[in-house]
Amino acid sequence: MTIIENQTFDQERALYESRDLLVRNCRFDGPADGESALKESRDVTAEHCFFNLRYPFWHDENLTIRGCEMTSLCRAALWYSENIAISDTRMHGIKALRECRKIELCGCDILSPEFGWSSSDIRLHDCTAEGEYMLMRASKLRFDGLRMKGKYSFQYIENAVFENCAFDTKDAFWHAKNVVLKNCTVRGEYLAWYCEDVTFDHCVISGTQPLCYCKRLHLIDCEMHDADLSFEKSDVQATITTPIRSVKNPTSGCISAPAVQELIRTDPRSAAAVRAGGNEL
Repeated sequence: MTIIENQTFDQERALYESRDLLVRNCRFDGPADGESALKESRDVTAEHCFFNLRYPFWHDENLTIRGCEMTSLCRAALWYSENIAISDTRMHGIKALRECRKIELCGCDILSPEFGWSSSDIRLHDCTAEGEYMLMRASKLRFDGLRMKGKYSFQYIENAVFENCAFDTKDAFWHAKNVVLKNCTVRGEYLAWYCEDVTFDHCVISGTQPLCYCKRLHLIDCEMHDADLSFEKSDVQATITTPIRSVKNPTSGCISAPAVQELIRTDPRSAAAVRAGGNEL
């Protein structure tokens, strides 16, 4: 393995097509403003490096990034790459991860609009994230301990499990398919419209008009707060442990809660059973 330490690179494709390389305590920054520093590289480790230039890791394989910083000027840092492990790293550039495969993220701070689009097979543990359109059209996700803030997150995702996560979001999980959330807190408006085969297991949900136009939706012993006009046009099986502010025209299934402050039935096709305190409404 070649080791490069304590150097600064600012030229175009500074370490292009590198192989078996350890880059330690280096800076990718400077007046030449060069792009694509490690493009088309294989078996590369970057430790405690500073990335302030665009597109450093495109078309890479077997990439490890530890204790690094990617600034807001480090745009589109990882695209079309696979077998990636990123830990204890700041990922603060727009579109930081896209169309990548086999990714592990641990202890990272992500501040990146349009993060993770069309990527697959992502494992994430104990990270923070902020950004709009997080992980749109991503698949094969397994997340534990993500704390995220941002609008329009997880739209069109497929085959995902989220555990012990906290989301402050809006329009999240729209058109999601085959998704499970366990012991999560989800705060935001218009949650999971048009989703299919999504399960919330012991979750806390808050915000207006959640869970509408869903197919095969399941809620298992969840809390719902400030959730009005819930379940409109949805096929749902739900056990809720707190009173629900209002339920509107659920299509099919059964909703059970200690109390339902208002049940709105204005659609003759609304046939779901709604039970409050064990009594049919």
